[in-house]
Amino acid sequence: MNDSKAIPQSEGDVNLSAARTAWQNEHLDAETRALLEEDARFFLHQSLSSPCLNVLHACDGSFLIDAQGRRYLDFHGNNVHQIGFGNPKVKAAVVEAMDELPFCTRRYTNRHAIALARKLAAISPGNLNKCLFAPGGAEAISMAVKLARLATGRFKTISLWDSFHGATLDTISLGGEALFRRGMGPLMPGAEHVPPPEPQRCPFRCGKSCTLACVDYIEYVLEREGDVAAIIGETVRSTGTIPPKDYWQRVRSLCDRYGALLILDEIPHGLGRTGSMFTCEQYGIVPDMLVIGKGLGGGMLPMAALLAREDLDVGGGVALGHFTHEKNPVLCAAALATIEVIEAENLAQRAAKLGARFLAQLKDLEARHPIICDVRGLGLLCALTLRHADGSPAEAEAEEILYAALSLGLSFKTSMGNTIVLTPPLTIEEQHLNTAIEILDTAFSALQQRASQP
Repeated sequence: MNDSKAIPQSEGDVNLSAARTAWQNEHLDAETRALLEEDARFFLHQSLSSPCLNVLHACDGSFLIDAQGRRYLDFHGNNVHQIGFGNPKVKAAVVEAMDELPFCTRRYTNRHAIALARKLAAISPGNLNKCLFAPGGAEAISMAVKLARLATGRFKTISLWDSFHGATLDTISLGGEALFRRGMGPLMPGAEHVPPPEPQRCPFRCGKSCTLACVDYIEYVLEREGDVAAIIGETVRSTGTIPPKDYWQRVRSLCDRYGALLILDEIPHGLGRTGSMFTCEQYGIVPDMLVIGKGLGGGMLPMAALLAREDLDVGGGVALGHFTHEKNPVLCAAALATIEVIEAENLAQRAAKLGARFLAQLKDLEARHPIICDVRGLGLLCALTLRHADGSPAEAEAEEILYAALSLGLSFKTSMGNTIVLTPPLTIEEQHLNTAIEILDTAFSALQQRASQP
């Protein structure tokens, strides 16, 4: 039975909608349609993916180029494009590694893997000077959970509803989105969930005067369970949900008090996006483990890393990851070059500066368009939430804005049904931020004009 339409929209815009079909009918030529049909023929269908929206021919810097040659500013990028697409320094590092050592057989190491590990230890906050590599973020989260179980002798976890940590069976057990969890049970035992620090959906009705009752509830669960191995959360949500400054400080204290490890997931936004190399630095805390990925591969290759305290190096007798590409020299070379670009070009500081300016422009949009009820951002991670005058989520309107903007050359994603998420490359030119604002303004103005017509 296909009941996908009954599943609430969450992590992104789904691919089974009349608005998407209408956009495709208007904008895609016969050749592109044929390619999409062939793609849908051979790939298993799944929400958020196949059948696909369009066919890409190229990507460069801040732009996607489709098969018809149209260019789109990419404010989505699956959060892999901190240094833009096709960065020449990463390309050069990849080519050098491929020419020298295209693969590293298990039981061996190589200079690229060692150099990357050394670099991560040098830049990581606190004493997170041990690491393991994996091909993707979900695998790195899995390693973190296994290590937490091993180090504490416990197996239970606390994570947040509406969170996303990957699409594997163990990571959807930790995550809290129906689009990934529904119909997949039984899930991993011991995975407890608590409400996220999200004012728009707060079950404690805190509103704008947040009392962090959600943290009190975490303590309640820790007391009741008594044997929680780890609390796992995204430092900030990739959907733009940004906890208050003292949220993670209080959670850090709870972990220390109850003997649980704190695992922070910064896969989508670590490495500079939020205005510092690691987002947790802005909260003045150091987790016991930190997971990064996506942008670590330089917008080219799949790469993730688990960073951990040295005293958590207790897994010598088991295989925590043991992935075929754990120390792949090409992936490691790309990751090291990516970090070097972020540092050399001061991209974290640039994200903080440009992000503050962009956020102010988005707030100006909010003042002009009543359907925008909330604007938030940290560095170059920004989001707009849309609601009707009666307070109900404006999900159809968010989708309408998505496709209107796409028609004008701006690509982004929607999330949680009524949230527009904007994550441009950290290398983006200021003029392109202005272009994005102009496109959004045009799309919202058209929406507002239609709504005012009898």
